[in-house]
Amino acid sequence: MTFQSLRRILLSVSVVAAMSLAFVARAAAPADSPASATVVQLRIDGEIEPVLAEYIVNGIAAAGRARASLVLITLNTPGGLDTSMRSIVQAILRSPVPVAVYVSPMGSRAASAGFFVLLSADIAAMAPGTDTGAASPIMVIGGQPVQIDETLHKKIVNEATAYLRSYVSQRGRNTDLAATAVTEAKAFSQQEALDGKLIDLAAASPEELLAKLDGRTLTRFDGTTVRLALANPAIVPREMTARERFLSRIVQPDVFFILLIAGALGLYIEFTHPGMFAPGVIGGIALVLALFAMHMLPVNFAGLLLIVLAMGLFVLEAKFPTHGVLGVGGVIAMILGALMLIRSPLTGGGVSLGTALGVAVPFAVIVVILMRLVLRSRTWKPATGKEEMIGQEGEVTEAVDRAAGTGMVRVHGELWRAACVRENIPRGARVRVKSVEGLLLEVEAVKPPS
Repeated sequence: MTFQSLRRILLSVSVVAAMSLAFVARAAAPADSPASATVVQLRIDGEIEPVLAEYIVNGIAAAGRARASLVLITLNTPGGLDTSMRSIVQAILRSPVPVAVYVSPMGSRAASAGFFVLLSADIAAMAPGTDTGAASPIMVIGGQPVQIDETLHKKIVNEATAYLRSYVSQRGRNTDLAATAVTEAKAFSQQEALDGKLIDLAAASPEELLAKLDGRTLTRFDGTTVRLALANPAIVPREMTARERFLSRIVQPDVFFILLIAGALGLYIEFTHPGMFAPGVIGGIALVLALFAMHMLPVNFAGLLLIVLAMGLFVLEAKFPTHGVLGVGGVIAMILGALMLIRSPLTGGGVSLGTALGVAVPFAVIVVILMRLVLRSRTWKPATGKEEMIGQEGEVTEAVDRAAGTGMVRVHGELWRAACVRENIPRGARVRVKSVEGLLLEVEAVKPPS
């Protein structure tokens, strides 16, 4: 065996040994560490209304499709509509992904409808300095709370209590204490809710909450169990879509008031100045959007009537010389109407004073000026056409014979055939045009001053 042959054999053996060692090392190596857990974060900040409910329901559904580890809903609300609250609760109970509702940041609240949402979650948590409860139902008509028949009130309260018990008991929380938030309107601080077993834990931040939930075993609403693996959570905030943001802006009281006034002003300009088209189109769109918001907001019809009254006063101010009395009254009526237009018993929120002043005064000025221009234009004499000839004076160039119906006059440097049914008018006399029929002018003599 030559030296070269021995060298080739040793090289082959070393290559095979290296490959064997690599294979053994890969086989003995631990499995790759799992990917970071995905936590989809949603936010409820404000009154619970249909647009917000749609955002939460869609967010929970998207988290399920993405196979997220957890849905984290940060909650800060004074309450909201019963129908919207139930939509959110149903989405949480049906969610394929565990849902944690966290009252945060510090100083927040989960009152009224927010209390129902908080207790429906797989994990209910609160930050220090927060509160929850005060969940008694309130009947609202025209934006104001109203007194109702005692029997009907009991039916509403009992149904709300039964609805709360139906899932609170399944979650293993204190149903008796939870019921007092509905029947007695009781409210609870973070520590009281934790001691009373209404919530599962307290945490100062979302990161601390996720750290406490790591490795925790949950019993879902359907009875199945799941163990949370949140060692390295990746929090993915899900914001509202462009459509949801647009609709949520429309239902803001200030925006609703501006749309309502802009719609009325646009249609008013179109009716008083036909053919402009743009004000009518913009006003129509704004008014339709305002009607959409009116369907969702607690509108006070007394405020709406005050705004209509203000518009009428502005028109009257332009027609009659009241020296600004009706105009000032209209501005006051519109401001009061704006402040009364939206009034929720949950927040006391409505159209701000700054917005009311900033819209009412310019609107009054525009309406009064436009109406005065319309009224003044009715007295203007036409500047073109045969109507412009009426009332003009001219000189007879050929005597006007009443019997023959012939004659010529010069008006504006032009010669016209003329007739007069009352008298004959000699050449050189001054005449005034009474009417125009084709190319024939009916004239009358201008009497010289005595």
